[in-house]
Amino acid sequence: MKKTFVLQLLFLGIAAGLCAQNPPADLVLTGGNIYTGDIRLPRAEAIAIAEGNVAATGTSEEIGQWVGPQTRVIHLKGRFVMPGFNDAHTHLGGAGRGMLSVQVEATRSVAEFQRRIRDRVSDYRAGEWITGRGWDHSLWRENRVPTRGDLDAVSRRHPMFFTRVDGHSGVANSLALEKAGITRLTLDPEGGEIVRDTMGEPTGWLKEKATRLVSRLIPDLTPEQRKRGLSLALAEAARHGVTSVQDNSGWEDFLTLLELKREGKLTVRVTEWLPFTAPLARLAEMRRTGGTKDSWLKTGALKGVTDGSGGSGSAAMLEPFANARENRSILLFDPEELKKMVVERDAAGFQITLHAIGDRANRVALDAFEAALRANRRADARHKIEHAQFVHADDRSRFRELGVIASMQPSHVLADLRWAPTLLGPEREYEAYSWKSLQDAGAHLAFGTDYPVEAINPLRGLYASVTREFIDGGPRGGWLPEEKIGIEDAIRAYTVGSAYAEFEEHRKGTLMPGMLADLVVLSRDITRVSPREILTTEILLTVVGGKIVYEKAQPE
Repeated sequence: MKKTFVLQLLFLGIAAGLCAQNPPADLVLTGGNIYTGDIRLPRAEAIAIAEGNVAATGTSEEIGQWVGPQTRVIHLKGRFVMPGFNDAHTHLGGAGRGMLSVQVEATRSVAEFQRRIRDRVSDYRAGEWITGRGWDHSLWRENRVPTRGDLDAVSRRHPMFFTRVDGHSGVANSLALEKAGITRLTLDPEGGEIVRDTMGEPTGWLKEKATRLVSRLIPDLTPEQRKRGLSLALAEAARHGVTSVQDNSGWEDFLTLLELKREGKLTVRVTEWLPFTAPLARLAEMRRTGGTKDSWLKTGALKGVTDGSGGSGSAAMLEPFANARENRSILLFDPEELKKMVVERDAAGFQITLHAIGDRANRVALDAFEAALRANRRADARHKIEHAQFVHADDRSRFRELGVIASMQPSHVLADLRWAPTLLGPEREYEAYSWKSLQDAGAHLAFGTDYPVEAINPLRGLYASVTREFIDGGPRGGWLPEEKIGIEDAIRAYTVGSAYAEFEEHRKGTLMPGMLADLVVLSRDITRVSPREILTTEILLTVVGGKIVYEKAQPE
């Protein structure tokens, strides 16, 4: 304790010295409750920001020395400040497209799903595609997947395709199936399924790679539409206190983000993933074009997908699902081919992140990373598994042993609680969303949302992390309560952990001097309130690089 106190005094002395010899700050936040994430000074009253970086933290009196004639000073009145949230898994391009299409998220019945589409039909010319995303049949009172008949009842004059919330399946109407040439005689594509009724006719529900039979026919966005959609998605992130994202969108989306950056309109820092299956020469070219160092926009990991999702019943499992004894689903890669590709791309110096939901998919992904470590001996490759939703107990310690990051999305529990216990059964429930077990096993955790699969609001993820309960409460005490983690651990996974996952922990995740000035002001101290109050906490101010990118309008 004495040593810590001495270090804090030393640090404050250095900060005071810097104040005397450095120019005034651009922005000072004073009179607050600042959660720095810095063990040397965990809490502070004020923070000075200069040239986009944290210049100093300390008491309001100490930081007052940084105020000059041009310094903007914000009086926090005791409000809570923390490092900006870093969402470790987003799809900004998909979110942008979703905002420009029919919104069917959070519908509660087939009828409401139909009504949302019907209300927008007049906005489209005859023959024009109508698309949207976000339906979740587990929310519907009928608890059934929509069919082409449900869409046909809305309109037969437009081809339609609506993607499920997880992005791993979608439903098409009859006109869309006709345009795609899908009939009862069409064979399932490798890695996909055309769901059929008892008579063998396609129902309209397409899983995994079968969705491409239809989606490839949908006209792409115009450049103007793409830019507008991405701008809307970025604004949504800033509104929720997200200052950085690690994103999986298309290359055209990245080029549009680059254009927004050049125009000075980028309000969130973006690390863009590249397609794992692209040829190495193409990946090298994309890396050169996109760069790897810029603090606002750069390329990062290669993203691959090994299986589907739990909600669509397409996660690759070691044993069949408890509620579907014939279904272990499928891997989207041959395990040996995956190993070969991972070893090759690891040798070329790429970080790799693999989507894996099922316990079999997670094991195959870990096997591939182990093969790469043995072959290339890259000790700090920081490969990742996205989701790591169902992980066998035997594989948990392998994350630490192989240096693999568990990039997880706690808010998935808020929806998946409706079906996951039934899917897994009581004997395998322990595998699900095992944040605490993975953390205790020494794995690095990085938290995100999978936006737009889930809302980009990180407070929902924090609530899920500490409760494992529905938004409305229950099950009492939380589902598998031993897997809850503390609020400060959850914050760390959403800040420092996510920064580590993109090799950025040296400049993101804490509010210590020299770090990027990315922070968020909240209406409550979320480390000292009840879980229920976390959900109703407001984001008042979001600052990225010392610039205010979102400010909640105050009542008159």
